[in-house]
Amino acid sequence: MAVEVKELLEAGVHFGHLTRKWDPNMAPYVYMERNGIHIINLYKTAAKIEEAGAALSKIAASGRKILFVATKKQAKDIVAEKAGAINMPYITERWPGGMLTNFVTIRKAVKKMAAIDRMKKDGTFNSLSKKERLQVDRQRAKLEKNLGSIADMTRLPGALFVVDIKREHIAIKEAQKLNIPIFAMVDTNSDPRQVDYVIPANDDASKSIDKVLSHVATAISEGLSERKAEKDNGKAEKSAPKAKAAKKAVAANEEEE
Repeated sequence: MAVEVKELLEAGVHFGHLTRKWDPNMAPYVYMERNGIHIINLYKTAAKIEEAGAALSKIAASGRKILFVATKKQAKDIVAEKAGAINMPYITERWPGGMLTNFVTIRKAVKKMAAIDRMKKDGTFNSLSKKERLQVDRQRAKLEKNLGSIADMTRLPGALFVVDIKREHIAIKEAQKLNIPIFAMVDTNSDPRQVDYVIPANDDASKSIDKVLSHVATAISEGLSERKAEKDNGKAEKSAPKAKAAKKAVAANEEEE
């Protein structure tokens, strides 16, 4: 997965924050200062995207889910689109406290959502009073908004991908407690030491977020394809002896005749 520096440049991935707002731990990823703004070294960004992509591809190939987290306005729609396209869970509304550290409770809320759906299918919902139906609908809408995209996540994710680690600090802390690998776009105002796989990048501009996430989604998609190919090969290998035995039986019958 080759990442071109030119395309990162065109997307504005190199624009950091004002120099007075920087975190000194980002120094290795800063190329220079221009007009009071730090400029990120895009050669390092390209290398880090490739490194993160390779690791995410392996996690996807192992069958684990990668949870995307981005609640800032510029990133929400992009994350929902990219993660949704590769069938990965995402949080783009408020981070539900205890999402990871109290996962059992979160799963109960998701099950509650499924129970309401069942009520609507089997007709139980229609037997409720108008007021009760309204309350149930409101509850379902609230659950969908906050947890709809993680409905299929039956166990803790294999990794977290975060846009803006300062904003998503609660998610970062929960992942750290559980030793879940953290991948993130890290701007010049953040501490990269909190992240396992740092992608130094402008995390405020939608073009920059879109460009980085496109590469990340492609890498994950490749991992998923690899997993599917392995499964298909496994099925073919299992069915091969049966096919061979069937051929032998046919041949034996023909000889007898």
